[in-house]
Amino acid sequence: DCMKYIPPPGEPFFRWEADTLVLNVLGSPKSKADAILKPKGSQLCISVTAVPRAGRATDHMVAFLAKEFDVDPSAIDVVHGRMNINKRLRIKAPNQLPAVFQQTSLFD
Repeated sequence: DCMKYIPPPGEPFFRWEADTLVLNVLGSPKSKADAILKPKGSQLCISVTAVPRAGRATDHMVAFLAKEFDVDPSAIDVVHGRMNINKRLRIKAPNQLPAVFQQTSLFD
């Protein structure tokens, strides 16, 4: 998919739709480590070690995030940006939330 999704300014980097977490991601492939970094505007920066070729970095990111959110990789849907650094993910019923979510309120 060539669709480029860039969230509007001021939108939070995540929101809930019932039990599904909708997450705006700015991906950083070819990094030193797989890591969930800080929010940057309305996106959460996530780095992965994989090379961005044929969607491999996105697949690697999904596998990494599945562990971080304690879900099966099939619970993570890449809605936009499979071949782009700007992504929107839907994570069905995460069993745990990484620390960055506990430090951020949607009601700021």
